[in-house]
Amino acid sequence: MAIAGEGALSPVTAFALVGALGVGAQWIAWRLRMPAIVLMLAAGLIAGPATGLFDPARDIGPLATPMISLAVAVILFEGGLSLNLRSLSDAAEGVRRLVFIGAPLGWLLSALCLRWGAGLSWASASVFGGIMIVTGPTVIAPMLRTARLARRPGALLQWEAIINDPLGALAAVLAFEYVLVAYTATEAESAIFALVLGIGTALILGAAAGFGLAWAFRRAKVPEYMKVPVLFAVLLVVFAASDAVLHESGLLAVTVMGLVIANANLPSYEELRRFKEHATILLVSGVFILLAASLDFTALEELDWRAILFVAIVLLVARPLTVFVALTFTKLPWRERLLVALTGPRGVVLVAVAGLFGERLQQLGVADGALIGPLAFLLVTVSVVVHGFTLAPFARLLGLTAAETPGVLIVGGSHWTVGLAEALKDAEVPVLIADANRSHLRAAREAGIRIFFGDILSEAAEHRVEVQGFRTVVAATDNDAYNTLVATDLGPEFGREFVYQVAREKGERSRYQLPASLGGRPFGDGATYRELNRRMWQGWRFRVTRLTEEYGLEEWREKRPHAVLLGSIDEDGVFAFVSPEQEDDLKPHPGTRLVSMLPPEDDNKRKAA
Repeated sequence: MAIAGEGALSPVTAFALVGALGVGAQWIAWRLRMPAIVLMLAAGLIAGPATGLFDPARDIGPLATPMISLAVAVILFEGGLSLNLRSLSDAAEGVRRLVFIGAPLGWLLSALCLRWGAGLSWASASVFGGIMIVTGPTVIAPMLRTARLARRPGALLQWEAIINDPLGALAAVLAFEYVLVAYTATEAESAIFALVLGIGTALILGAAAGFGLAWAFRRAKVPEYMKVPVLFAVLLVVFAASDAVLHESGLLAVTVMGLVIANANLPSYEELRRFKEHATILLVSGVFILLAASLDFTALEELDWRAILFVAIVLLVARPLTVFVALTFTKLPWRERLLVALTGPRGVVLVAVAGLFGERLQQLGVADGALIGPLAFLLVTVSVVVHGFTLAPFARLLGLTAAETPGVLIVGGSHWTVGLAEALKDAEVPVLIADANRSHLRAAREAGIRIFFGDILSEAAEHRVEVQGFRTVVAATDNDAYNTLVATDLGPEFGREFVYQVAREKGERSRYQLPASLGGRPFGDGATYRELNRRMWQGWRFRVTRLTEEYGLEEWREKRPHAVLLGSIDEDGVFAFVSPEQEDDLKPHPGTRLVSMLPPEDDNKRKAA
């Protein structure tokens, strides 16, 4: 290991360690089905204060703080980039109330909790209370990915977190300007002018950059391969310029910029958003590792029992009261209000901004400003652990998950897809058939299968199909090019390992063949749409067979030599297709159910037996 000094890592080694710990923690969390944020916090604490292996201030130096600030800016921009106003639909009223009523009320209640719970002075309580408006998109997004909430409560939590993040930073700036006037000879008029100028600059810069980029991308003023680099460069310039006018106003500027681009209907929007999502995962991992590793345990020793009281009041009183008051007289069901009220994890922005203002308050002579950083980290740690482990089961208890068991989304109505859907439905696997041709859905509707009439890639599908309730997609229309388009488009959202399509027809000329890199995975024996439906007309039928200790996969293959294995249903009721290369490696456990197609001769033998 490269060492820069006594007990210190070189900057290159330190960056490598941060990347390995952050991404590694997310991968382990995915494997163990645990909240990723919890493992990232644990990894940072172990590598940092627990063992002393990594100290950002020592190993990275003065670059650590600006790096965190830039990372938070990119994270908030990506959040703004996901705020498509058309996706609000029935959650719009709730979001408005959580922002315009919930944010000011949350500021007031948080300040009261800090004053009477943690025992801070009014100066520190007002500044820290403003920061506590935020609920953290960096932690909400991974939690929503794990919990698989229904669309509306998920939208409420996501929009509130992204919009209130910059508002919380600006609320802290506003309170700090007031404290600055009270503790120094600064005139109130100049402080108000600086605040208005900073907010106005952030709004103008963010909107101008967003509209400018949208215009340039739409008019092909920027080549396709340079769109992401240009986007990053403009993002950094906007953040730095706004922050130079008023500290922390850059967060508002980049959020507005992302919001404008998200609603500009750009042809390349999906590519931009997906790249930003990948960058955000890396940045969230890195920032959490850096912040956790920077924690000084000696600072936590300054906290007493009142810190625990403060955290309990915030989570159990202030947050629920804020949400219930804000959502009063709305049409939202009480279950959704309760879920949002008891879900308020704090994240990166809270810790980063709180530490900064804590230091500034100390410089002004506010002694208890030193407690803001430790209190912020304690609140983040407790809220992340509590909500990370309780959100999913609590949502299931309230019936607010997209589906209890991940289902199968079938694109294309036909004799074969209806037969598959009936077999899955009988096995209690949620299934939906989507098709833009109403006549293709007639048989599915008569069989009681859930249907969606429309293009699965359309905007209407985004609003009406709860994609969170599905894990597996199969494109099975009579159009190979459309199947490939669907599989390629939905691949990044569902994960390419869960997106399948029927085999393409073999063309006589290679020039008409689509590249193998596009589309979904094969399944079964690689039959085409025509072959699958021909089998149905010839009398092939779907069968679901449960394996036992005495009747395993080998016995099934011996008894059904001509059967085509399509997939399996595990003990939790989750269906997965089996590709041709996976069939030989398949080792199902007893209790697993095999989904297959039987030819008439095998089906007749089964009935006779």
